Amino acid sequence: MRHVFTCFFRGYILENRHKGGGDNRLFLFMNICLAIICKQRAARLLLAAAGFLILLACSGLDGEVVKVTEVGSNLYEGLKRDDAAKLAEIKKSLSEKDTGDPQIVNILGKTPSFSVLQYLAKYPESMLLGEDYKIGGYDVLSITVYEEKDLTIESIRVSADGFISFPLIGRLHVADTTTSDVEKLIAQKLAKGDYLLNAHVSVLVTKYEGRKFSVLGAVKTPGNYPLQAREKVLDGISKANGLASESDNQGRPLSGEAQTAVIIRTLNPGKADASKIVIHFDLQGLLKGSDQLSNIYLADQDVLYIPKADFFYIIGEVKNPGSYAFTKKDITIVEAISMAGGFTRIAARNKTRIVRVENGVEKILDVKVDAITKAGKMIQAVPVKPNDLIVVPESFF
Repeated sequence: MRHVFTCFFRGYILENRHKGGGDNRLFLFMNICLAIICKQRAARLLLAAAGFLILLACSGLDGEVVKVTEVGSNLYEGLKRDDAAKLAEIKKSLSEKDTGDPQIVNILGKTPSFSVLQYLAKYPESMLLGEDYKIGGYDVLSITVYEEKDLTIESIRVSADGFISFPLIGRLHVADTTTSDVEKLIAQKLAKGDYLLNAHVSVLVTKYEGRKFSVLGAVKTPGNYPLQAREKVLDGISKANGLASESDNQGRPLSGEAQTAVIIRTLNPGKADASKIVIHFDLQGLLKGSDQLSNIYLADQDVLYIPKADFFYIIGEVKNPGSYAFTKKDITIVEAISMAGGFTRIAARNKTRIVRVENGVEKILDVKVDAITKAGKMIQAVPVKPNDLIVVPESFF
């Protein structure tokens, strides 16, 4: 009987040590059991039975992969003092985290939304938005009449209601017209009044003040900007001095941008039937050059909103603990640990915990990572969500 138990225990130990998934506590305990069994013949059966029960309890490779409980004192179990302090600090910072402009959040939740492809299919005329700039109130124009220098005006501001005053002609309505339209209009008026036939007129917009757009969110200089001719999404981000980067609690920069961004667009601005829509576009694809379709023309009163990147946090027994941005839409617990360099040698792999807040309730997900990676159980891989806090405790032995 002694030889049977000895062979069983040694075989299990060697198998799990080679797999790299064994619990160090179990390894030490079973070696002690072997030593005792070999020397105290009266305790063989009892120790063997106890060792077998502990083997089943500690292996953690079978049974429930994920167990959800409410947050309690076990949150800090198995953490070193420094890691426990970091955990408390991250939890505090997450509770104070800015969730975004309430007005923007409200609009996004209630406004009809489209992908870029859906938007272009529904509003094909939007593809021509940047071709010819439409003059707006408060724009400043430069008007040159080549045959008559006295009629040349270096700078004239369009009134709020869209008019300018021109010599010999009087008031002209120029809002919502192009510079080419104004050139033709002035030439026609001069000819009609017999002031100047076949006049050659040039009109330029020297200051764009009539049409504006906003860039908000995770950019270096959020604010309102004048909309010029042929400006697109990338031009808008550039005017806001590019994307802003976040920092961790040590002041170190965190890499990563949001996966998607939005344009809140006003259809028929200034009119009775004005309405808003939301256009979602692939920010990562646009920045990397793989999705130029998302670089659409900006329109008057557009709000270009760049949300902050979603992060998850991992502390404890991984090689590179810290904050990590979502590099793709879906990340599993196994992938998250891989992003952090993998487990350390003393990690309690099957006691990994995810601290998550859902609907205002803070919960702990106890995850047996080795059970997930074991053949046939990858289907149970646990997804990581924004602001998740992954805790990998230390094995006691």
